[in-house]
Amino acid sequence: MSSSPLTATPSPLLPAKSKNPPPHHHHHNPLLAYLPHCTSLRALAQLHAVAVKAGGGLQAHPAFVTRLLTLCTEQGAEAPAHLAYARQVFDRIPHPGDVVWYNTLLRGYARGGGGGGGAEEAARVFVRMMEEGVAPDTYTFVSLLKACASARAGEEGQQAHGVAVKAGAAEHEYVAPTLINMYAECGDVRAARVMFDRMDGECVVSYNAMITASVRSSLPGEALVLFREMQAKGLKPTSVTLISVLSACALLGALELGRWIHDYIRKMRLDSLVKVNTALIDMYAKCGSLEDAIGVFQDMESRDKQAWSVMMVAYANHGYGREAISMFEEMKKQGMKPDDVTFLGVLYACSHSGMVSEGLQYFDSMREYGIVSGIKHYGCVTDLLARSGQLERAYKFIDELPIKPTAILWRTLLSACAGHGDVDMGKRVFERILELDDSHGGDYVIFSNLCANTGRWEEMNMVRKLMSEKGVVKVPGCSSIEIDNMVHEFFAGDGSHPHSQEARRMVDEVIEQLKLVGYVPNTSHVFHVEMGEEEKATSLRYHSEKLAISFGLLNTAPGTTLRIVKNLRVCPDCHSMAKLVSMVFNRRIILRDLNRFHHFEDGVCSCGDYW
Repeated sequence: MSSSPLTATPSPLLPAKSKNPPPHHHHHNPLLAYLPHCTSLRALAQLHAVAVKAGGGLQAHPAFVTRLLTLCTEQGAEAPAHLAYARQVFDRIPHPGDVVWYNTLLRGYARGGGGGGGAEEAARVFVRMMEEGVAPDTYTFVSLLKACASARAGEEGQQAHGVAVKAGAAEHEYVAPTLINMYAECGDVRAARVMFDRMDGECVVSYNAMITASVRSSLPGEALVLFREMQAKGLKPTSVTLISVLSACALLGALELGRWIHDYIRKMRLDSLVKVNTALIDMYAKCGSLEDAIGVFQDMESRDKQAWSVMMVAYANHGYGREAISMFEEMKKQGMKPDDVTFLGVLYACSHSGMVSEGLQYFDSMREYGIVSGIKHYGCVTDLLARSGQLERAYKFIDELPIKPTAILWRTLLSACAGHGDVDMGKRVFERILELDDSHGGDYVIFSNLCANTGRWEEMNMVRKLMSEKGVVKVPGCSSIEIDNMVHEFFAGDGSHPHSQEARRMVDEVIEQLKLVGYVPNTSHVFHVEMGEEEKATSLRYHSEKLAISFGLLNTAPGTTLRIVKNLRVCPDCHSMAKLVSMVFNRRIILRDLNRFHHFEDGVCSCGDYW
C-alpha cells in the first residue's frame, strides 16, 4: 500500500477466484530461491531468460511470475524502469488468469511508478483483466483508484468509479475511502464530500480521507468541524487524523487548538511517532511559536530527514537564516544525505536572510548530490537574486531555465521590481506574467502601484483599464487572530466582523496614540488614482492587520502576545505601525504573512525590514 491517508488498511477480502488458478509449486522451482537476490534489472532479466529456457514459457512458472512482478513493482516511483519491465513480462503471457498478477501491477502504478501516465497504464491493465474474464476484487479497485489519484487523473478516476459501482464494490469499506481520496487528490473536493456523505459515517478511514481532502483544498475550518464530529461520535483518531488536523491548525494559525491537540497526542501515546512530531514542529512554527517547535524537535528520540527539513524551514521563516544553515551542516555531519526538501529549506533560509553567495553555492552543490532542481528551488534562487537587487540577473536566470517557468517565478521578480522601484524591468516581467496567466489581481495591483510611485500615470491607467476589461478582481486582505480558542477574521475596510465597528474605533485610538510618537501613514503603496493623501490614509487605516491588531489589544490582557495571520504580504505602512504598537503598548506581535513571520518587539522587527 502506498503512504496515502489509507495506510491503516485492515486485512483484505479474499481475492476473487480466477477461472484457472495457477498451481503454486514452490518446491519444484529452484529459480525462486535466486529471485530475492536479483535487485538490478540486469540480474532479473538473466533469471527471466533462464526461466524461459527451462521450457513451457512463463505460464509454466506462475510462482516465479508472481515473485518477479512483486519485486519489480515494490519500488513504485523509485524504479519506473523495473515497473516497465514487469509490464513487458506480463504483456508476453498469453492468457494471464491470476488476479494477484493484475493487482500487483496495478499496485506498482498506484505507487506512482508510471509517472504522469500511470493512470492510463493502470486503465489498460484493468481493461485486459476484463477481456480475460478475470474478476476484480476490492484490492483491484483500491489500486486502480490510487493510480488515478497519484497521476491526478480525474477523468480516469471517474470511469474507475463507474466500474466499481457496477461491480458493487464502490461502497466497500476500503474502496469508499480510496474514492474520497482520489477525488480530493484530483482537486474535486465536492465530489469527495458527496462520497463521504453517502457513507454511514462510522468509519475512521473515511473521516481521515475527508479531513485530509479538506486540508489539501485549503479548507482548514471544514477539517476541524469533521474532527469534532469524529470525537462526538466516539471514533478514535489515528496518527493520520492528527497529522491532518495539525496541518489545519497550521493553515489557520490556531495555536491554542494546536496545543490542545498536542496534549491529546501525549495522552494517546502517539508522541513517539516521527511523522506526528514533524507535523507538530510544522504546526508550532506556522502558528508563530518557534520556541515550541524547537522544544518538540529537541525532545525527539530519532529524527528523519523530513523532521530536519521542517525545522530548518521553521528557522528560516522566522528570520533565523544562520541557525537554519548550521542545522543543515549539522545534519550532514550526522551522516544524513540531504534531499530536495532539505535543500529547499536551506535555500529558503538564504533568500530570507539575504545571504546571496551562500545560497548560490548551495544551489550549485545540489548537482553533487544528484538532486534535480524543481520549480521551488528555482523560486528560491529567483527570490535570492531579486531581493538583493540583482534584477537583470534574476530575469536572465528565469529566462534560461531548462523548464518552462511558471507565473509564480515571474511574480517573485515582479514584487522585487516594485520593492526596488524598477519600473522598466517591472513592465518586461508584467508582460511575461500576462502571457502565462492574466487572471491574477495581485499582478495588476503591484505593477500599477509601481507605475504610480514612479509617476508613470498613463501606464498606470492602462493597467487599470486592462484589469477592468478582463474582469480581474483584487483579493481582499484578510487577517485572523485567535482569542480564547475563537479565530476572528477581519477583511480590509469591511464591516463584516460583528466587532468591526469596535475594532475600527480602536484603530482610530491606537493611531492617535502612535502619531504622538511620530507615526506618519506611508501611502506609497495605495492603489487609487483619484485619491488625495487624506483619502489614501483612510483606506490604509482600516487594513485587515490593523483591525486584527487593534481587536487583539482590546480583547486580551496587557502584555499578552498577539498572533496574527495575514493572507497577503504585509504592507510597509502596517509593518511600521506594528513596530510602533509593540513599543508603545509593550506587546510582542507575531505576524505571519504570505511569505514569512515578523516578530515585533520593542519597536523592532525580526525581519530587519528585509521582506
